[in-house]
Amino acid sequence: MTAYLQSLWSTLLSTLTDVLPIILILVGFQAFVLRRRIANLPKVVLGFLLVVLGLTLFLEGLDHALFPIGKLMAQQLTTPEFLGLAGEDSVRKWQDFIWVYGFAFTIGFASSIAEPSVMAVALKASEISGGTIQPGGLRVAVALGAALGITLGAFRIISGIPIQHFIIPGYILVLIQTWLAPRGIIALAYDSGGVTTSTVTVPLVTALGLGLSSHIPGRSPMVDGFGLIALTCLFPIMTVLGYAQLGHWRVRRANRSRKTLENP
Repeated sequence: MTAYLQSLWSTLLSTLTDVLPIILILVGFQAFVLRRRIANLPKVVLGFLLVVLGLTLFLEGLDHALFPIGKLMAQQLTTPEFLGLAGEDSVRKWQDFIWVYGFAFTIGFASSIAEPSVMAVALKASEISGGTIQPGGLRVAVALGAALGITLGAFRIISGIPIQHFIIPGYILVLIQTWLAPRGIIALAYDSGGVTTSTVTVPLVTALGLGLSSHIPGRSPMVDGFGLIALTCLFPIMTVLGYAQLGHWRVRRANRSRKTLENP
């Protein structure tokens, strides 16, 4: 218990040190550039205290829960006993890790659906578009892309294929989709790729990648353990652009059908 309290106190001091420059910049601009008093000062102070406390508890949660769970799942899913192999020296093929791909897909989809930043972007997109963009559909498209990216990243770690063999073709496909997609969805699609990598998804994905690379023979955590987040950013762009292109195609098809009925 004492060790945990010491860890919590150390994290609190570290978080306060990180947040203090932000506070000084905001207060400095308010006092010396804008030369105005801070409105609702007690609420602002309370807000900063809550931010420091929330970040402290979040970082402690990462260290004691999300990171260990991700590594533990990666370790358990790659043991020879679970894979049905004879021993540690048995030859492992990428087909043997079907449960790893299943776990990567489901955890990617679930964490992206639960991501607060994805919810915020989806709600604002629906508000600005007047309901044309459905929050639920956008969130599912983003989550599906993240799930595919994490699954492909797990396959990359297991197979040992260099990451550039996935990133370069992926961005070429994104450029082609960007050229063909409706203009109104392009910027939103690129933002959707960024918001997936936030507070919920990043810890789990990082732990999964490091766990896999640590427990698969011939893999290096430094070389192979990272890169999942890059694919998690890339694939939601593809799926959101594809979602928009599919919707645009359906609208055009409906319009053509209506014109055919009106002018037989």
